[in-house]
Amino acid sequence: MAALAWVVLAALLWLWLWRRPRARGVAGRVCVIVLGDLGRSPRMQYHALSLARHGRDVTLLGYLRDRPHGDVLRSERIRLVPVAELRWLAVGPKLFQYVVKVIVQAVQVLYTLLQIEQPSYILLQNPPGLPSIAVSWLACLFWRSKLIIDWHNYGYTILSLSLGRDHRLVQMAEWYEKLFGRLSHYNLCVTNAMREDLWVNCSIRAVTLYDKPASYFKETPLELQHSLYMKLAKDYEPFRAQNPASLAPAESSAFTELPGREGPVSRARGRPALLVSSTSWTEDEDFSVLLKALEGYEQYLREGAELPALVCVITGKGPLKDYYKGLISQLDFQHIQICTPWLEAEDYPLLLGSADLGVCLHKSSSGLDLPMKVVDMFGCCLPVCAIYFECLHELVKHNENGLIFRDWKELAEQLKMLLWGFPTLEGKLHSFRENLRASRQLRWEESWDQTVLPLLGQNQ
Repeated sequence: MAALAWVVLAALLWLWLWRRPRARGVAGRVCVIVLGDLGRSPRMQYHALSLARHGRDVTLLGYLRDRPHGDVLRSERIRLVPVAELRWLAVGPKLFQYVVKVIVQAVQVLYTLLQIEQPSYILLQNPPGLPSIAVSWLACLFWRSKLIIDWHNYGYTILSLSLGRDHRLVQMAEWYEKLFGRLSHYNLCVTNAMREDLWVNCSIRAVTLYDKPASYFKETPLELQHSLYMKLAKDYEPFRAQNPASLAPAESSAFTELPGREGPVSRARGRPALLVSSTSWTEDEDFSVLLKALEGYEQYLREGAELPALVCVITGKGPLKDYYKGLISQLDFQHIQICTPWLEAEDYPLLLGSADLGVCLHKSSSGLDLPMKVVDMFGCCLPVCAIYFECLHELVKHNENGLIFRDWKELAEQLKMLLWGFPTLEGKLHSFRENLRASRQLRWEESWDQTVLPLLGQNQ
């Protein structure tokens, strides 16, 4: 941290000595930053698309590990600026590696920001905020731009999951986040609970911009479902038809059938239920809860319960994926199949719009953010079972659009209750879906126009 302070002081001195008089940021140009993988940062992609839709030129800066959504790639107003990931820092103690990484990232990101076309705003995702908040603030000084921070969570609470709340590094990260967070001109956040916490504990005023689904998150027509299933069946066994080839229709998956080229797609008789969960495979999601609940569901089936077979699809990438895949490989299921694909950006909404039930195991490290995966599921009118944390009620209405559980036993009971007699169009699962259809949720574009656009109008 001391080294970082010296870097910041040196950068300030450099700006003071070498900065030439320049005009304020060019009206209409915005730099959107996430010090993470752009392909796995949908909210920041949505920001970029909304800005472009209103005629703003956007520089979208971050790691280019996974492909961003096609709409971002096709936009003539969005320019992607990659930041190289630091994969070589594996020498010495972890604390030393962390400090060196922060210093190198600070220099790297500051240099990149000073090379782009002059923006009128820098819109930054936090977390990760170390060192990006301080660096973005320095760049704003150089460009005479306005800094907007979009608070998704607190970085220090995520760090505390692995180091513990009382670790000195966690305490210093908290100090840094609160100090430099106050230097922003405007702030957005994802819940009212976070807005209140930012004001009470950090003296930061923020505007709540709830995560909302993009327009392409919607129920998937049966024909598109069939195309998706057939595509996934090439790589994943659970999507393949279970009937012998001689008895199967001309083209069939585990869920759908197409009798001939001209025939209509129909749902397969005796099809399994499709359960979907998405994750970043990090410490804030304990997937052993879902695996134990599935063991309970399997036991219900063995005892003769009138329940369907189950295909459980867990999407995403992350550090704990191999660990959980090892646990999954040890399970002995007769009626449940699990697969863990990574989907293309355009296929993920189609899968959610085709599923029967969603499960969310996200537990906020701060208790103040909401899972975007549930937002996307609701956009597809997909009912959800979500694990409890403090402000979840701002999104999931228990017994209205889904269910909230606290442990694996409660989740197993909920799966049993919701899927009893499947696929009948009666019962809680169907009523939850009907409630979601009737709610006419506000979409991202409408919400953004109401919340963010007025802020940008204050500095043309």
